[in-house]
Amino acid sequence: MPVENGDTVRQRGQQVNGEVSGPPRLRGMWDTPLRGTTAPDSSRTEVMAAGREPGPALGDEDVTLGGTPQRAARHEEALMTELSELVQKVVKSSSWWERHGVDLSILACSFLLLPAGFLCLRSAQAIPFLAGVLTLGVVHHTLTVKGSHLASHNALTESKSWGKVWAIFFIELCSAFTVEQATYNHVKIHHGYTNVIGLGDSSTWKLPFLNRYVYMFIAPLAVPILTPLVALDLLRNVEWKAALRTLCCMFLGFYCHYWLLLHVSGFQSPWSALLCMLLTRSLLAHPYIHVNIFQHIGLPMFAADRKPKRIHLMSLGVLNLPRNALLDWSFGHSLISCHVEHHLFPSLSDNMCLKIKPIVSQYLKQKKLPYNEDTYSSRLRLFLQRYEELMVHAPPITELVGIQ
Repeated sequence: MPVENGDTVRQRGQQVNGEVSGPPRLRGMWDTPLRGTTAPDSSRTEVMAAGREPGPALGDEDVTLGGTPQRAARHEEALMTELSELVQKVVKSSSWWERHGVDLSILACSFLLLPAGFLCLRSAQAIPFLAGVLTLGVVHHTLTVKGSHLASHNALTESKSWGKVWAIFFIELCSAFTVEQATYNHVKIHHGYTNVIGLGDSSTWKLPFLNRYVYMFIAPLAVPILTPLVALDLLRNVEWKAALRTLCCMFLGFYCHYWLLLHVSGFQSPWSALLCMLLTRSLLAHPYIHVNIFQHIGLPMFAADRKPKRIHLMSLGVLNLPRNALLDWSFGHSLISCHVEHHLFPSLSDNMCLKIKPIVSQYLKQKKLPYNEDTYSSRLRLFLQRYEELMVHAPPITELVGIQ
């Protein structure tokens, strides 16, 4: 997406490379609860079905996209229904391997790489040691980002019981976060109200007291430290049983990593082991933060009572990045090159999002709907040049009248 000159972002979305661009912010996976939002308990947390507009019908007033509001609403619902039917045909014709097997195999391969990573750290030579750091860093992010993200959407299995098990394992044991809060804030809020001011506007990603270079290149190193601290603070908002379970899983995950570094990798002091933990857990923290802000911030934002229906909300407010072998493996297609597809059909696995990508992109373009795509380097330049506008100041609300 080309970098615009320092002009403020206009209220109406601007056409960039054939797509609509505008002024927003994003909600990340482990966001803290929104002010005034009741924290969920385990009995009220559920995962959205694919193709269905999540969240309550807050401010679901119809915007005029041509003709009367009622006619526009019926037209948008028909578009979403038609696209859902096309996607459902692909899903039904896909094998279990395509729906779940590919992504489970990637996660399994990551586990199998763990022994090699810990053993490489035993070496006193630089190259094997760095190979161990790289291996453990990639494995850590594959389990905590890809695994946790798929588990939060119950996309690893079609069984709800196993889905709960996977969610506890990946989100709490591997990622040191609580399932209830992670699922509520990511699935219910971020997906239900993508780029809606006061709900899915990603205000928790913004740190306006930091300058652009500190935020973009130094602050991400603190992610492994901040994540468990935020999780501990959020435990006040869940039932005591869930809080106790999360504490046990968090401790077990950290202790296992620490123990393996001491007894398998041969670290001689606790501080050296902890430093290695920080190094491996922050290895891909920069692209993690960047991807989260690149794919929503800088796109149109909406008021809760003037947001469009699902298909317009997701096509306007979500952006795809190009495929990247490392990030595709560690973060998954649904967070990189298929983010639009993921927001439209959140319960699909990474591999299925990749499979339906040609159908979704072709359909949106045929219907003259936005299909936002941009490169990583272009978005990085955009945020460095317009950091104050995008990450410090409140974005204006996009004017919807006339958007077709």
